[in-house]
Amino acid sequence: MNLFNLFRTRADGAKPISVSEEKVLASLLVMAWVVEARDPYTGGHLWRVSRFSRLLADRAGLAEEEAARIAIGGFLHDLGKVGIPDAILGKKDKLTDEEYEVIKTHPDVGRRMLAGHPFSALAMDAVHLHHETTDGRGYPQGLKQGEIPVVARIVGICDAFDAMTSTRPYRRGMPVEKALAIIRDNLGRQFDAEFGEVFTQLEDSAELHHIVGHSDEGIPLQECLMCGPTVVLQRDTKEGDKVYCHACCGEYKVVVEGEQRHIVATGGKGNATALETRPDDALIASLVAQSARLLHLGGLRA
Repeated sequence: MNLFNLFRTRADGAKPISVSEEKVLASLLVMAWVVEARDPYTGGHLWRVSRFSRLLADRAGLAEEEAARIAIGGFLHDLGKVGIPDAILGKKDKLTDEEYEVIKTHPDVGRRMLAGHPFSALAMDAVHLHHETTDGRGYPQGLKQGEIPVVARIVGICDAFDAMTSTRPYRRGMPVEKALAIIRDNLGRQFDAEFGEVFTQLEDSAELHHIVGHSDEGIPLQECLMCGPTVVLQRDTKEGDKVYCHACCGEYKVVVEGEQRHIVATGGKGNATALETRPDDALIASLVAQSARLLHLGGLRA
């Protein structure tokens, strides 16, 4: 698949964005995807946070361009985790206080990575400030309510919600209702009161529930028999393809029944080639296509 040929035209007939702009943005998104792939227990996290963030921005009545920018910021927010050691990032137990201090460096790492990038304005606030909290107890700067940009307030809510509803080696993801109750109980402290209230009102939204537990549009995370929901299917995965759990290396075969896909264990193990990280080109292309209007207008440049 040629990533850059998937979005060459605009539905409104405007001049297509340049190939060079596509490549620059796509390379940034691919980098974030590869960083996420280092931890098999966060499969689909960036896509889900991006989708939650766009849903919240839309429901809060933000302008189309701002909502699109926030969605991309949601996908890129954990870019700085490239600087976190594998032993900490993939630890199958709760972190110690010392390890948590290392994790807390990732917003500053991300800020340094983006500094000077042609599209830094697109995601800098999301990357650097998504762990700031209304009560000033967040990091890295300890900002308070009025000092935290809108994108960071929205992405922070969505990042926390996805963490609560996603499975980790030491716990299963909690029900949507419980996670939203926690957000509701912490409005004005950990979570922005205005956007947090809008987000909690999505409890009965089919759109919200469709994103939870998925790694792409209509593609739920698949359950490894040993490790839980760690197997990610890409859009072009088809009947008979082999896929792997990147936590235990277990091999599975894809079975298609109607419009649904699921996996069946083969009893095999993946080798180094099979386990190689392969970015989801179709997913990345879709995100770039959704940003085409902003790119055309120059709205994403620093």
